[in-house]
Amino acid sequence: MAKKILVIQTAFIGDVVLATAMLESIHQHNPAASISILARKGNEALFNAHPYLDKVLVWDKKQNKYGHWLQLLFEIRKNQFDAVINVQRYAATGLWTALSGAKIKIGFEKNPFAFLFTNTIQHQAVGNGLHEIERNHALLSPLGLFPNAKPALYPSAQDFKAVEGYQSVSYLCMAPASVWYTKQFPIHQWVQVLNSIPFEGPIYLLGGPGDKSLNDQIIQSVQKNNLVNMAGSLSFLASAALQKGAVMNYVNDSAPMHFASAVNAPVAAIYCSTVPDFGYGPLSDTSFIIETEQALPCRPCGLHGKKQCPLKHFNCAETIRLEQIYQPLQQVLHN
Repeated sequence: MAKKILVIQTAFIGDVVLATAMLESIHQHNPAASISILARKGNEALFNAHPYLDKVLVWDKKQNKYGHWLQLLFEIRKNQFDAVINVQRYAATGLWTALSGAKIKIGFEKNPFAFLFTNTIQHQAVGNGLHEIERNHALLSPLGLFPNAKPALYPSAQDFKAVEGYQSVSYLCMAPASVWYTKQFPIHQWVQVLNSIPFEGPIYLLGGPGDKSLNDQIIQSVQKNNLVNMAGSLSFLASAALQKGAVMNYVNDSAPMHFASAVNAPVAAIYCSTVPDFGYGPLSDTSFIIETEQALPCRPCGLHGKKQCPLKHFNCAETIRLEQIYQPLQQVLHN
């Protein structure tokens, strides 16, 4: 049984949150295991005070990318891991895995350096209904039979204290922004939703520092004074703590959905150009999918979001009805 395990996931934040399901599975299977994770710089804040992690290795991909890559290789080798599990299919992480010195080197067969791994796993195709956490979970099979756990984040007492002032009454959270235009419910749609949503309490608009202006634009277009722009004002874990206490979290198919899943917060996920069948759906006990009811021949238009609608109409978003947005909230309030 591997006693010292490294999980490598240096992708974007949503992918890293989903990879936390593996940490849960490993710990449940072997509570005595020493677990480490390697993430890209910026995402390490997800793991502040994580109860199951002994080490968080950080790759700075912006400053001296390849020099730092080499430093991390030496650090990986120095740690003498029994097993290295590479969640990614890129050369840089594959070479770390191959040269790690670990007895067990596990990764997907599509990695360019998979021929140097001790165990390769077929990456199941996106779109066959498997969730990403199930695709990742297959990487654990060489180490034994593991429980198929859900992703989990662990906001600290300090994180909960940072948001308690916003939680004196019932509230909603909304995360309007997305990196990709066709994954983002349009601004005018958010404005319509906020102008007529049947909820009187505070509504907190979440996001990173770069989302502040978009949230401001929405607030300025809505004739209500119960909206608060929280973009850039909370840490990752404090934001998750705020989501955890919300009556409902409205999100796009993007990272805030995975944050909600990782603290089991109620979530309503709005899908525009992408579809839940890709395997990135919400995992909270109380979760709802909102998508167009029309059978559009152009949807989905790709595995990822796009900078604009290829057909210029964006019907996958524009045909979502306001009643569909309100229904999850009404259901939760009624229950």
